[in-house]
Amino acid sequence: MRVLLIALLLTLPAPAQSYDQPFRPQVHFSPQRNWTNDPNGLVYFNGEYHLFFQYNPFGDQWGHMSWGHAVSTDLLHWHELPVAIPEKTEARGTEMVFTGSVVIDQHNTSGFCLANKPCMVAVDTGHHTPGGQTKAPTQQNQNLAYSNDNGRTWTRYTGNPVLDLHLSDFRDPGVFRDETGNRWLMAVALPLEHKVRFYASPDLKQWTQLSEFGPAGDIAGDWECPNLLRVPADNGSGPAMWALKVGLNPGAPQGGSGEQYFLGSFDGERFTASLQPGARGWTNYGKDDYCAISFNHLPPGPLHEAQRPVLLGWMSNWQYAAELPTSPWRGQMSLPRRLSYISDAAGLALKQEPVIAPLRGKHTTIASSAASRELTFDAPFELNLTFDNAAEPTVGLRLYTDEQHYTEIAFDRTKHEFSIDRTRSGAAIAPDFPAKTTATLHKERPYDLHLIVDRSSVEAYAQNGTIAMTNLIFPASTHNRLTFFSSTNSKVTLKGDAWTLRSIWK
Repeated sequence: MRVLLIALLLTLPAPAQSYDQPFRPQVHFSPQRNWTNDPNGLVYFNGEYHLFFQYNPFGDQWGHMSWGHAVSTDLLHWHELPVAIPEKTEARGTEMVFTGSVVIDQHNTSGFCLANKPCMVAVDTGHHTPGGQTKAPTQQNQNLAYSNDNGRTWTRYTGNPVLDLHLSDFRDPGVFRDETGNRWLMAVALPLEHKVRFYASPDLKQWTQLSEFGPAGDIAGDWECPNLLRVPADNGSGPAMWALKVGLNPGAPQGGSGEQYFLGSFDGERFTASLQPGARGWTNYGKDDYCAISFNHLPPGPLHEAQRPVLLGWMSNWQYAAELPTSPWRGQMSLPRRLSYISDAAGLALKQEPVIAPLRGKHTTIASSAASRELTFDAPFELNLTFDNAAEPTVGLRLYTDEQHYTEIAFDRTKHEFSIDRTRSGAAIAPDFPAKTTATLHKERPYDLHLIVDRSSVEAYAQNGTIAMTNLIFPASTHNRLTFFSSTNSKVTLKGDAWTLRSIWK
């Protein structure tokens, strides 16, 4: 009885406490304590955005994978709830609850909903580890759970698994509703084969294979966390396209974990990647944004927002995730980003715009005169800048947190390169951590920079949001002294805005 009571207490969120520890993010979600990685089951229902996430209720290292749970009314201020779907002990071993989706069953196609009201259905990967003396291999398959009380309690479906290929690697179902076809669609990864397989179902229980995509693009590591998205053109300037996002670990261009995307078409059965320039890229060119997924069942709103998917990822990298110098938690999420695509002289590109404006506080206008003096901000803060030095080979800024430590963000026209250099940013927590991450610049796009600086991260969006770059940093202090520079030491010409950001915890 004592053991059961201790286990129960560990699955509950910590009591009210300060979110003011060193390196605790102030505008990004992190659990009150313990380990987290991939976001799961992102969905909007009955006035709440739900963030489920890979979670270890028992410690700050990976293990005992369960679904943690938090809710928000604005995608920014999160309230953590008790563990939603815990690891399960079986007669033959354990079943950890890996990454998956939550959908809203509006028409009770599953038969799980009560009183003719919509309910929440989770589609997750069960990771089965044999126990005892058995020699059976680890297996992964797809399972269901459902909730009739807005996600507060969950019941596992007795007919699990609903999709089982008897493989050790078969995971991360991305499920969404296809109203036109009156069915559910799933994109799920065959990691070792570098494929995404598509399935359809009338009821979430019986699945029929439609097609496969891959191998394609980068295949240096496992394919994970697929997400098939319908993405509108920026500013409504063209027909919608489909984007297929696929995680890669390891083997990303910046090292370790990363995610590539393919823009193309989906005919209801098969995804076909476009051959246009720019149709394949990376959702993030930094080291710390992995297994991002989109929200299902977004609420109605302004047309320019309602049609754009919202993506949110895990802000870390498997190269060093277990070594982050944070306590009593380990792991955090990116900002949510609204997606569209751009088609211009440089080709196609996915555009990302972070959801941050509701947190803005004190505003400062930045003009060219700012480049000749220092600006100071305490994290968290936001910058929105445009550099006008057309003739300068390199322009950028440095964020100093003391005299020896700084993070550098730069546009290098000679190398056609946008970069964030964190090699001098602060604590070098692991051999793979110090890094300069880069992305290709296109001369047809503006040299603009949208930067969100939190206590332990920088999130940058450049060239009209077609470059996203997220990197963790562990700086000497929360105080930032900004200096602007150019390769010829001439005055930097720029304009823009800065805001202090209110903490989501206060």
